Amino acid sequence: MVYDKTVLDYIGNTPLVDASQLVAKDGVKLFLKLEGNNPGGSVKDRPAFNMINEALKRGDVKKGGTLVEATSGNTGIALALIANLLDVNMVLIMPKNSTEERVKTMRAYGAEVILTPADIGIEGSRDLAFKLRDEKGYVLLNQFGNDDNWKAHYKTTGPEIWKDTNEKITHFVSAMGTTGTIMGVSTYLKEKNKAITIVGAQPDDNSRIPGIRKWPEEYIPKFFDRSKVDKIIEVTEADAKVTTQRLAKEVGVFAGMSSGGSVFCALKVAESINEGVVVAIICDRGDRYLSSTLFE
Repeated sequence: MVYDKTVLDYIGNTPLVDASQLVAKDGVKLFLKLEGNNPGGSVKDRPAFNMINEALKRGDVKKGGTLVEATSGNTGIALALIANLLDVNMVLIMPKNSTEERVKTMRAYGAEVILTPADIGIEGSRDLAFKLRDEKGYVLLNQFGNDDNWKAHYKTTGPEIWKDTNEKITHFVSAMGTTGTIMGVSTYLKEKNKAITIVGAQPDDNSRIPGIRKWPEEYIPKFFDRSKVDKIIEVTEADAKVTTQRLAKEVGVFAGMSSGGSVFCALKVAESINEGVVVAIICDRGDRYLSSTLFE
């Protein structure tokens, strides 16, 4: 048999695994969508491919051209991988306190990585991306305001969850970063069944959780529509960390802290209902956090 598929053909169609043992409640099922199984190791492969591919189709960027994007990690890795395979140059800007694994992975895929001071956070990285767009003529993807971000999940993640739960899903839970995942999946699932409850995980005011943000008003992603999220549950850094460790030990799912935040909120949802099918997003793999204190 001759195989002609590339890495890009294996983005999406990730496993949905049963983690109902974490709930231990008759009538309530908990499933985890393992986005770390994407080629680039995270849920961000989906929007990264869709944003670059659609930009090429429209002629916003040409092959051999240069894209620029601010990232906290996973989107940057996905963009570095996919841009190189689609013959586009990639400049990524991220805070200096990002884990070493992330920076090295982006560079391994061929991207130029610029590190901004940690104290100005991802907001400072976003500001520099706009500056480089204006000064150097780079094409800014702007994952925080690009409709091709959430549409990737409308086209793929939502339909996969609907199909793999045999159309039985009652609650969907996702960490909120760029909010592309929750916007796209919510839009799709609500079209199928308006009664499905959409839940967003958000850090409390005293917590820093990689991949989950509570944005200042001026930095809220432009496509975020609060009406598409039925409930927002806040999670502490400590609870996200403990839940991430539980996922590895009790379910065999090795993930990052944003996934722990997502599942913590999913467990809160499970506690509040007597029956239902809850699906939570596992955003990435835990191996890109080994240099952090997450698993200590």
